[in-house]
Amino acid sequence: MPVTDLLKRGRARAEPAASERAPSAASHALEPLTRTLPEQIAARLAERILNGAYSPGERVREESIATEFAVSRGPAREALRLLEKDGLITILARRGAMVTNLSADEVREIFEIRAVLNGLRDRSVAECEARKQLLPLLEAEVARLAQCARVPALGEQYVETVLQINRLLNRATPNRRLSSYLASLEQQTARYSRLGLSTPERRRQSVQRWQRLVKAIRAGDGAQAERIARERVLESRDAAIALLAAKVATQPGARQPSRIATT
Repeated sequence: MPVTDLLKRGRARAEPAASERAPSAASHALEPLTRTLPEQIAARLAERILNGAYSPGERVREESIATEFAVSRGPAREALRLLEKDGLITILARRGAMVTNLSADEVREIFEIRAVLNGLRDRSVAECEARKQLLPLLEAEVARLAQCARVPALGEQYVETVLQINRLLNRATPNRRLSSYLASLEQQTARYSRLGLSTPERRRQSVQRWQRLVKAIRAGDGAQAERIARERVLESRDAAIALLAAKVATQPGARQPSRIATT
């Protein structure tokens, strides 16, 4: 795929859904042909989970989904199974589906994997000749990050831009299998990425890493690009774990669990 098409496609996929729990009738018109019906429903529900419309620990009822999307319970059930596969919900016997609680253990596991994969991705991009086409797009996105980082109220826009940059780099790597692995981790890491970038201080630290990455890619320095990527992801991991631990510490009589529910 030409690099010049990457940003346009990423922008289209990054468009947020409405945050309301009960979307308008027009929003129920599921997109034809591109994905199966359960996949379309799962994508809508995933957006709500990632945007916080569904809280960790909240039940997601199969019958309510079937009613809302005007489908039988079969596609609704399959959509929930897809969300469970992505780690966004947990299906329990006799209790049904619940939004997965945020977990310090899961942060460690996923982000350690992601640090390695992002490092390989950014190194491959820096060492690829196609980086010269990618750079104007990447520079524009990182400039947008810098603008958001200067305004504390633009935290959500900052996170969305980070997600967009990661999609851009995922598509730019010449390693197609690596790109596929990273795409499969996106939903599992999105909630934690938001948590790890939830403070103005963290966003200012993060944008410095992205600016350094642009310089490394411009210079064709794959080793430096890989180091920066790993540091960036591990910093986000540490910030998310610290915030989860702090939340537990404020709860009277609470002990540090591996599963941490948030409100």
